[in-house]
Amino acid sequence: MSHFRPVALEHASRLLNHGPTVMITSRDEQIDRRNVMSAAWSMPVEFSPPRIAIVVDKSTWSRELIERSGMFGIVIPGVAAANWTYAVGSITGRDEDKFNCYGIPAIAGPVLGLPVVEEKCLAWMECRLLQPTAAQEKYDTLFGEVVSAAADERAFVQGRWQFDDDQLNTIHHLGGGTFVASGKRMIAGQ
Repeated sequence: MSHFRPVALEHASRLLNHGPTVMITSRDEQIDRRNVMSAAWSMPVEFSPPRIAIVVDKSTWSRELIERSGMFGIVIPGVAAANWTYAVGSITGRDEDKFNCYGIPAIAGPVLGLPVVEEKCLAWMECRLLQPTAAQEKYDTLFGEVVSAAADERAFVQGRWQFDDDQLNTIHHLGGGTFVASGKRMIAGQ
């Protein structure tokens, strides 16, 4: 007897969407504003040069800042940043600076000067927005080229996540404000 049951199509993306939840940062120096939002949908799309896809709804303040400035940051929160991650995904930054509102300490990235977060987080990337594609114009997907990146050496060792410390795990959004931490590392064949 099979244990498989149909999944409602509005939840089908959740079958694949248990990669790390990220925080997307943006800023527009012309209007002296910055923002941070949570995103469950991000993925690498090319190795060299490194390119990333993120999904940011066209109606959001973040999308407006990203398209105006031509850049965005990706911060990978750890377990300790779960509350920040949930909070910044729950309200708009159009009216207030969410970094200030939630006491999230940001530093300027080295190449683009984007706000990035190291406290309670495991890694960050600064990305230049790639020229609009048909997908970007029709859908909510944005593509960027990574121009700088850094990671906590306790969690990312020799180009791989380690997850040996429960507090240095990525978090993964399961929907409805529910997260799970990444689990035990396994090596195939052992």
